[in-house]
Formats: sequence, structure tokens, C-alpha cells
Amino acid sequence: MAWMTLFHFSFDLSHYGLLSGQNFYTDVFWTGQRTAIVSLFLLCAGMGQGLAHEQQLGWARFVGRWWRIVACAALVSAGSWWMFPRSWISFGVLHGMAVMLLLTRGLLLVRPRAVLLLGLAAVCLALPWIWRDAWFDSRWTNWIGLVTRKPITEDYVPLLPWFGVMLIGVVLGRWLAGRRLRQPRAAPAAGLPAALRGLVLLGRWPLSYYMLHQPVMIGLVTAWIALRAV
Repeated sequence: MAWMTLFHFSFDLSHYGLLSGQNFYTDVFWTGQRTAIVSLFLLCAGMGQGLAHEQQLGWARFVGRWWRIVACAALVSAGSWWMFPRSWISFGVLHGMAVMLLLTRGLLLVRPRAVLLLGLAAVCLALPWIWRDAWFDSRWTNWIGLVTRKPITEDYVPLLPWFGVMLIGVVLGRWLAGRRLRQPRAAPAAGLPAALRGLVLLGRWPLSYYMLHQPVMIGLVTAWIALRAV
């Protein structure tokens, strides 16, 4: 979450002309960071599902949280259309998570080894030299992945390969839950340096933070620009 914040703040500075010479769409320095951040995001989401399954949390809690993700995905699409009408987000990370979580929930009864193999297969299938087809290039089908060209959008997280990353997280979460259930419970911040314990809140409220951090930072940047112009 902290890394994502720094990345988005840098993007905002570039978008408003306060950080020059940076291309967030093609420079490997930035695209590589985006890939790593999304991977961590979905890996952690998968781990959360694995932990929830081992703790026998029911469908009611899952559905309540899932609807919040769907609502926030719709807000992201609307907000991005307002800011970037030519490259608005039709299937970003929240849209992808909404679909992936439903699919993941249906695979929680499958043996972890089979889920891991399916996750690795999903990642490998998305490798550019395996298979690509122009049929997947339209806005109605690019959410699957396997596109021949990346769509013009501010955020794009299709099922392939990212569903595979979430499935790997599910297996990791179930494995960690099995180890944790055999050990005495500790406070969430136990073992962390005092300076980092505040970050535990980001893990407890990730969706709220995700939705609020960009409007706040954009507001601060635009306020700074306005003050400089006075």
C-alpha cells in the first residue's frame, strides 16, 4: 500500500507537470513497479481468501465485502471517465478482483496442489509467446487477457495472468494459516518495529485507503499548483 501510494503520487506529479521527463506508460522503471505492485496486491488478496477459508468464514461475510469491491470498481470507472475520457478504466484492478474473487471462492474446496498448478498455468498461458489473438482486443473481451495489443486505459488487470497470481496467494495463505493454527496467537503488529506498526491499519482498511488516497493526493497537488499561481 505504501509503495502504491508513492507510485501514484509520482504519477500525479507527472500528470500535472511537476515531474518532467517521466513516461509511466512505457518506461520500464515505472511499468516494472506497476507490475510488482499489482502482483503484491493480488497475492495478498489471494492469501486473505486462503486464510478466510481455513478460519471457516462464511459466504455472508464474503458477499458483503464483494459488493463493496463491485461498487468501488464502478466508482473508479466513473471517476476515470471524468478525468481521462479517452482512456477510462473499464477493467482495472478492482474489476479484476471482483471477478477473480468469485472464481477463487469456487476453487477453495479443491486441493491446494491442484490450485497451485492452475495458478501457475494461468500465469504461463499469458506469456506473450504462448498464444495471442485479435479477438481479445475489444473492450468486451480484453478483460480475459491474451490481447495482441494493450488497450488504451489507465489501468488494465485482466484475468490472465493475474488470476494465477491470486491463486498462488490462496495456496500460500492456506499454508500460512495451517502453520499459524498450530502456534499461539499474537497481536497483528507483534514483531514489527514501532515505526511500522501504524501500517497495520492499511491492511485492515485496504479498500477504503485505496479509494481515498488518490482523491486526497490529487487535491493536495492541485491546491499546491493553485497556491503557486497566487
